[in-house]
Amino acid sequence: MPKRYKIEFFEQKEFICYYPVNFTEEKSPKRIAFGSKIVEAKCNKQPNGRNIISLSTGLAEQLNLPRFVSTITLFESNDRIILGPLVGIFTSGFSQFPIKPIGERSSLFSKLLSTHSSVGVVPFLFGEQHIDWDLQLVNGFFYTEDGWTQMEVPFPNVIYDRLPNRRSEKLMKSKRVKERMEKEFFIPWYNPGFFNKLDVYERLFTDKKAILFLPETAPFTSFHKIERMLSKYGHVYIKPMNGSLGLGVHQIIYDRKSNTYYCRYHDTKNHLLKFSSLESLINNIFAKKDLNRMLVQQGINLLRDERRPIDFRVHANKDEHGLWKISAIAAKVAGIGSPTTHIKTGGEVKTIEEIFIDSDERNKYKTKLENAALDLSESIEKQLDGIIGEIGFDFGIDTKGNVWLFEANSKPGRSIFSHPGLKESDILTRKLTLSYSIFLTEKHMKKYGDLFI
Repeated sequence: MPKRYKIEFFEQKEFICYYPVNFTEEKSPKRIAFGSKIVEAKCNKQPNGRNIISLSTGLAEQLNLPRFVSTITLFESNDRIILGPLVGIFTSGFSQFPIKPIGERSSLFSKLLSTHSSVGVVPFLFGEQHIDWDLQLVNGFFYTEDGWTQMEVPFPNVIYDRLPNRRSEKLMKSKRVKERMEKEFFIPWYNPGFFNKLDVYERLFTDKKAILFLPETAPFTSFHKIERMLSKYGHVYIKPMNGSLGLGVHQIIYDRKSNTYYCRYHDTKNHLLKFSSLESLINNIFAKKDLNRMLVQQGINLLRDERRPIDFRVHANKDEHGLWKISAIAAKVAGIGSPTTHIKTGGEVKTIEEIFIDSDERNKYKTKLENAALDLSESIEKQLDGIIGEIGFDFGIDTKGNVWLFEANSKPGRSIFSHPGLKESDILTRKLTLSYSIFLTEKHMKKYGDLFI
């Protein structure tokens, strides 16, 4: 199992490495690797019995290893010591301002990169324009105690996909980077692709465990389908197949007593409109929308907080052992008159302790949410392509205590962590996001051997 160690540097032009006394090697190491860079060096066990790795400045410079790194993970392979993992975080939308190299998202990424010492990884931010394919170097952005800095490093051991939206993901230049890194350089690329809601639903529907959490969901095909679902459930949601942040979500409600239809939605404000027929509602509300890209989902009678519906965000992450862990649970209370619980539509984040005052009730629902998230994480991992390391689930709990999956997000937002009671979960999710790279590095190192470095 790879271990995390403190690292120090000493002035010497020669390529010299002193490795920790408890770092057991099968053979006497002769080479040091960092990312795709590998250098022959004089390697000896620490002469003074310390469990620390010491590198000469000449070796660090040759490896393109940043000197501000204070802790690092050591991997052992044949006659090599591998330092890392070097984690490239791939994204787009870079600015020309060194203080905010990724615009408004700079703060989000600075928090993520700030956890590197406690995890023992070396993360950096980059886009396709920062890659030198010939020299196999990346001019990446690092976050240090002095702020953002840019420096050249080798190709990373793993790449974490943080493209901001589907549009950037579909760009040919983004696709080329992923294809070359994976196929030419054997670099594992984790969390690729935004989930398509209908595709996830249809794939999970074949899993016996997952099907228990799935509300009836179908592509919009006819008024008749909506009428049938309204008759059965009383209300339904019409939402974009590839939507996010609650945008474009409409709640359709049927009042049997008055034979009236209502539509609740949000654009610049919350709306509740009344119609005499479903056809009139659809023609007025969805006149300018492509209904072929919408899906219809069963409405659920949710638990409420002061008469406002609640749903729950649950974050699941893989850890350094490659195992799924629940890293965060939060409640989201809908804004007054809003069809969703998103903050932008008046929603409010609360901790699960604030929602369930009774400890027995709280533990019961917390266990149900955790088990649902773990079962669905394993199902999604089996059913979908690519390496998945994190998932954000939106769950509902009905008045009978049943858990329902509304959405699974491959790149979950972090708005829930604005709540001061979720600070520890905020840090844990960031740490796990990076520590999963340790598992991927070890796994691919064993699989590809010398090809990996």
